[in-house]
Amino acid sequence: MKLQHTLILLFLSINLGLAQEYMGSKKDIDQILKKAENFSKYVMDSDYDMISASYTRDAKIFPNNRKILTGKDSILAYWQLPEGIQISHHKLMPEEIKVIGQEAYDYGYYEGTTQKANGEESSWKGKYVVIWRKEAGDWKMYLDIWNGLP
Repeated sequence: MKLQHTLILLFLSINLGLAQEYMGSKKDIDQILKKAENFSKYVMDSDYDMISASYTRDAKIFPNNRKILTGKDSILAYWQLPEGIQISHHKLMPEEIKVIGQEAYDYGYYEGTTQKANGEESSWKGKYVVIWRKEAGDWKMYLDIWNGLP
């Protein structure tokens, strides 16, 4: 019986340790999760207009090993892929989202796959932090920082 209780407690502590933590109204959290899911779709579809629309007017991105890029034009130029290159898989996996008024933060992991014109694929993964801001009632990314993991 004691072993059973110990195993149950161990199981619960492992599951709680891996659980996502979302704080804020369910409506705001659901909107942010949907925006993140849509962003991945836009990246895979090379839908640059919608990628750009995912960011606030004064957004900044912090790509790995690059200077900070500010404004929609710079952000759009960053995301545009050379001819023959496609992101075939892109997924954000938030660990925590916390809504604080008209802003929120979100951090977690990402993964993806790039496909080259010759069919060669490379997979990548990393960690990210996004500061979201409500702009005209719509959640958009204000600060977006990421870096790869080995």
